[in-house]
Amino acid sequence: MDMISIPAINMTPILPEIFLSSLAMVLLLITVFSPGGSKSLLGNISFIGIAATAVLVGSGWGANISSFNGSVILDNFATFFKMVFLLSAGLSILISDKYMNREGCNHGELYPIILFTTVGMMLMASGTDLMVIFLGLEVMSVSLYVLAGFNRNNLKSNEAGLKYFLLGAFSTGFLLYGMALIYGATGTTRIAKIATIIGQMTLPSANIMLVAGMLLMFTGFAFKVAAAPFHMWTPDVYEGAPTPMTAFMSTGPKAAAFAASLRIFLIALPTLQAEWGQLLWVLAVLTMTVGNITALRQDNIKRMLAYSSIAHAGYCLVGFAAGNGTGTAGILFYMLSYAFMNIGAFAIIILVAKKGEPNGTVMDLAGFGFKHPILALAMTIFMFSLAGVPPTAGFIGKFYLFSGAIQKGYIWLAILGVLNSAASVYYYLRVIVYMYMKEPNEEFEWTVVTAPVALALLIAVAGTLIPGVVPSLLLELAQNAIKLI
Repeated sequence: MDMISIPAINMTPILPEIFLSSLAMVLLLITVFSPGGSKSLLGNISFIGIAATAVLVGSGWGANISSFNGSVILDNFATFFKMVFLLSAGLSILISDKYMNREGCNHGELYPIILFTTVGMMLMASGTDLMVIFLGLEVMSVSLYVLAGFNRNNLKSNEAGLKYFLLGAFSTGFLLYGMALIYGATGTTRIAKIATIIGQMTLPSANIMLVAGMLLMFTGFAFKVAAAPFHMWTPDVYEGAPTPMTAFMSTGPKAAAFAASLRIFLIALPTLQAEWGQLLWVLAVLTMTVGNITALRQDNIKRMLAYSSIAHAGYCLVGFAAGNGTGTAGILFYMLSYAFMNIGAFAIIILVAKKGEPNGTVMDLAGFGFKHPILALAMTIFMFSLAGVPPTAGFIGKFYLFSGAIQKGYIWLAILGVLNSAASVYYYLRVIVYMYMKEPNEEFEWTVVTAPVALALLIAVAGTLIPGVVPSLLLELAQNAIKLI
């Protein structure tokens, strides 16, 4: 009788995912067997687990290890994006506890779901097989549907979860169908093998199945990054979801979608760059313009930041359309910078709002700078960075994204990007004007900064200013991260 041999599998590339998944399951068991226990303790354990995972991920910098027969990889590209995901999750956990207690929805399963979402994002970044990327996307998406509707006693939160689920499932169908067509055209789901097979084709752009698969995947990823015209879910979901989860959804999952799409389009489909590059050109302009013009008309600050996030996806699409080293490194730099400044802005919004979030408009910030000058200064820094004003990380990120487009010869795309960025200054400055130049309508006596929120704001401010003043270190890391893709 022949012995069945089990092949040796190197688990190193997925050790962070294993650790984080194990921690999430332990937290779920704690929630089940101690339902009346402190939810703050679960948040603290989750944050410590995130920090430990970050150390584990950081130790893999410089490695290039492939495992599971080439389905996952540990490289600098995956490591960089995993740090972005962990940062987004960690900051979101820090700003969650006080808000969730105030809104009466600090249920124990919140933190395990955030961890599972992070695991899905990490799989998307390290996946080198279409099926692994899809698996990671589903783990991430299903968890996000729950987080969006987590405040079960709030109708807007229920609506946000339902809308996100229905439209997300619809877009996932496009993505999976596209992957199926790519498999049908090439006979493989491995990204490197897809590139090899397409490279051997005489005229790949004439292969209808291949082009159709590319377009369907393009559509699926466009939804995930909230690119126009696939952005319609974003304002309603961002407004209805609990504010810490809105901060999380607007940073980590967006970065995960860019990580997966960069790996697929730059490695598997570079021979079709003439086709998808032009599509991205149009999509970038449309996304920036729709996001900024609609944000100009918003009074609700969460909806304003939702449309703002659409515009920021458009800026990253400028670098994607360029498809060169400068543009791609700019995306990595911008995703990390955006996590700092956007989550920081949402942290201030949490502090300003009352129970039930009645203080949700820009006008409700009137006089905030007089009552809480340090918090208002932090908000000003975040608004300046989102607008792309030097010396902040947002300015450096946009500079490199637009520089990549200019190097590619997309001069008009860069000009339109600069014009859109200039237009966005109006609605960001409007927040600052209300904080410092309007008479206060409230005493903001309910605004209490807890230690976790203070830590989150300190990290966010440092992450917004330091890369803007000394960008060389982070840019060097971003450039090293894209060398193998």
